[in-house]
Amino acid sequence: MAVQDQPRFLTIKDVAAELATSESQIRALLSSGDLPAIQIGGRGQWRIERAKFEDYIADAYTRTVEALKRGMDVSTEDED
Repeated sequence: MAVQDQPRFLTIKDVAAELATSESQIRALLSSGDLPAIQIGGRGQWRIERAKFEDYIADAYTRTVEALKRGMDVSTEDED
């Protein structure tokens, strides 16, 4: 799917699926401000702009490279 064919906004469920993580983990990223989002309507519906999501991913790669250079331990990842 080309970038222009993708929806501009994603749900928490969409983002969780793309990152292969839980919706609660995405909510934690929203609560901390690490992943920018907007709340729409009065029922607590959150939307994450695809561009902000892609920025978050790029920043995460940068943070990971920096952490690896400082000696981050990668042997603790949960394996599925």
